[in-house]
Amino acid sequence: MKQILQNLKTGVTELAEVPCPATKRGQLLIRSRLSLVSTGTERMLVAFGKGNLIEKARQQPDKVRMVMDKIKTDGLASTLETVRNKLDQALPMGYCNVGTVLDRGEGVTGFNLGDRVASNGKHAEVVSVPVNLCAKVPDAVTDEEATFTVLGAIALQGIRLAQPTLGEAFVVTGLGLLGLLTVQLLRAQGCRVLGVDYSNERLDMARQFGAQTVDLSAGEDPLVDALTFSRGRGVDGVIVTAASKSNTPIRQAAQMCRKRGRIVLVGVVGLELSRSDFYEKELTFQVSCSYGPGRYDASYEENGQDYPVGFVRWTEQRNFEAVLDMLADGRINVKPLISHRYKLEEAEEAYKLVGGPSPSLGIVLEYPGEGERPDEAIRGNLVRLRACSVAASMANVAFIGAGNYATATLIPAFKAAGTRLNTVVSLNGVSGRHAGRKFGFETTTTAVEQVFADEGINTVAISTRHDSHARLVCQALEAGKHVFVEKPLALSLDELEQIQASYSKTLTAGNAPMLMVGYNRRFAPQIVKIKSLLASTHGPKSLVMMVNAGAVPPEHWTNDRQEGGGRIIGEACHFVDLLRHLTGARIVKIQALALRHECMTTEEDKASFSLQFADGSVGTVHYLANGHKSFPKERLEVFCDGRILQLDNFRKLTGYGWQGFAKMNLWRQDKGQRACAAAFAKAVGQGGDSPIPFDELIEVSQATIEVAEALRGPGREMPSP
Repeated sequence: MKQILQNLKTGVTELAEVPCPATKRGQLLIRSRLSLVSTGTERMLVAFGKGNLIEKARQQPDKVRMVMDKIKTDGLASTLETVRNKLDQALPMGYCNVGTVLDRGEGVTGFNLGDRVASNGKHAEVVSVPVNLCAKVPDAVTDEEATFTVLGAIALQGIRLAQPTLGEAFVVTGLGLLGLLTVQLLRAQGCRVLGVDYSNERLDMARQFGAQTVDLSAGEDPLVDALTFSRGRGVDGVIVTAASKSNTPIRQAAQMCRKRGRIVLVGVVGLELSRSDFYEKELTFQVSCSYGPGRYDASYEENGQDYPVGFVRWTEQRNFEAVLDMLADGRINVKPLISHRYKLEEAEEAYKLVGGPSPSLGIVLEYPGEGERPDEAIRGNLVRLRACSVAASMANVAFIGAGNYATATLIPAFKAAGTRLNTVVSLNGVSGRHAGRKFGFETTTTAVEQVFADEGINTVAISTRHDSHARLVCQALEAGKHVFVEKPLALSLDELEQIQASYSKTLTAGNAPMLMVGYNRRFAPQIVKIKSLLASTHGPKSLVMMVNAGAVPPEHWTNDRQEGGGRIIGEACHFVDLLRHLTGARIVKIQALALRHECMTTEEDKASFSLQFADGSVGTVHYLANGHKSFPKERLEVFCDGRILQLDNFRKLTGYGWQGFAKMNLWRQDKGQRACAAAFAKAVGQGGDSPIPFDELIEVSQATIEVAEALRGPGREMPSP
């Protein structure tokens, strides 16, 4: 299928061939009929992409601070590589789509195949959209009109926050698509409206919709006109829908308002506020969040959990429905807002208009119909990227998952190891295509079943969200594939048992593929050095691993026990494996304690746990999310036989009391990812043993799960004295 993508690094917009997205649980698969280019938002994205690094940094000062913090801990080279990888990504464009339902994911109700729906789907021939971001289009609403549903909901949410009442006087600053929709919605509320803009054409439209206007290009003063418009009282509210770096729109909004007036920001403007403007009038200022309640809430958008109508009357979806109802009865007229129409194949010309100096307003993209492109032509889930390479006695790899870690670290490591990059799988198709083209994969697909059925693929690398790891590992093993799975191996002891059963089944059949978990720390060059130094010692060791993990929002998927498993299982497993590797002895006992306080929403990521090993060694891991970014993220200290080793952030290794060894410092951080992939690829190619024995993988996973369960328990309190 065809989809519009933009490269964040270069700003180039292209119409790309992408695999059709998979039908996901809780989502609708929609064949697009029309979509609307949001000239304000998408113009900013195009301008951002075309800017150089300095210009990009100026637009995102918060990201610059994050980069500076990372340089302090990880080094300049590693940080620059991360930034370049982040920018070198394909961004799907668009969020105003109208089409017909092709398929329904598991759990979807209220929609039927063939229904005409409006959604926040991308500019693509087929889109997969969460059901709560879709609404049925009434028969009285044309496809073109319905493309304005999402933008209308953005305008409507701003108005809901402003709480206008019949007869009030409102100013709308910025008369682009959002502004002109806001004018009409305010008029439908029975408000008097004053529109402010530079464009004569847009001012004319605002007047057609019943507003009075202020022409900034003619030097008209909005403050004077607003005072006259409000009969000398000051306006009741201002809705700012402009896109500008200037602070002037907010400053003027405050000066226009009456005492206790309301200001709502829907657009993007400068926010250096003057306290006196707001203080003296006790003004209310609020920033509107997109389409309404539910936005950026994964439980609502991704998991389909609706808010009870008795408590949240207007959600994103219900705002969509309200806009469609007003389009149906003519209270909103969007036909004058369409300035250009393009066929999908003319998309690049459309974006030249968006990023250029010529005026435009609503740009509608038209998609091929069933007669031009049958469903089967656009629902292909495999795209060939280059000719097949000659098969060799090496790992012939399919990657399942093409997220940030896969594209930044794992795929480059496998490529450097000389593996044959056969297929990359992603659910939405876009990230897989990007990774495929960037790293030289032969094909990309959204159908993971094709990987397991392909006899030519002998190795599967899994880099998906944690809740799918165990299931995919079992499928790959039972299909006779070697498996490299990014940590964790499993989220529960039940899943671990399933993996053991699948592995045992392959052993019984005499077809024993290799299983490897991405415990890369043990392959880091400085850990290899530590291991060699410890080989000359005889007594038990005391190992202290300090992990300055950094805070992650409680709602982040890694903290979800069902999806991410929590941060102990999801990340701290690295350090269980590292200590197990350095001692070379079985784990025989576990103790764990978490920081507990009523103000903590997440306790598991602020914990300490100790591991007792069979040789008498003890390892302690302090996994803490309440530290400061300037401190090393990972620090290892080893005490043994009157000597000490200290490793800071996998860059600086210092020895105390070691004959012939004082330090081993690196120019850039090296956590062993490439060496880990190389060891696995070599074992596959040469038919050797797994770099980490299967029993050790199971032991580490089981110990980590038990640590997490101990931390989640109530703990045993000491009796009162």
